[in-house]
Amino acid sequence: MRTGSEPVTARSALRARLWLSVWGAAWAVFGTVAFALVGRPGWAAACGVLWLVATVDMAVILRHIRQGPHYQPGRDVPPYPPADSRPPPLRRPPQHRHP
Repeated sequence: MRTGSEPVTARSALRARLWLSVWGAAWAVFGTVAFALVGRPGWAAACGVLWLVATVDMAVILRHIRQGPHYQPGRDVPPYPPADSRPPPLRRPPQHRHP
């Protein structure tokens, strides 16, 4: 919910996330190869799955970077009305009658 106090130029840290994903993928590749060479197929498979996750994450991040910035409302757009602070009224669950 928008409160009106957000920074006007707020941006996601996509480039930092991209480099962390590259770093993770590099270590996952190294782990996959190293564990495969020493005969640890379970650990090699785990590193391979991590490699796949990091690669998919990089693809998603690159897609978001290429999309560019999206519309952000400016100072002239008023914030949403505040949420109702009262709790919702209690409702009794329906009572089922047994025959």
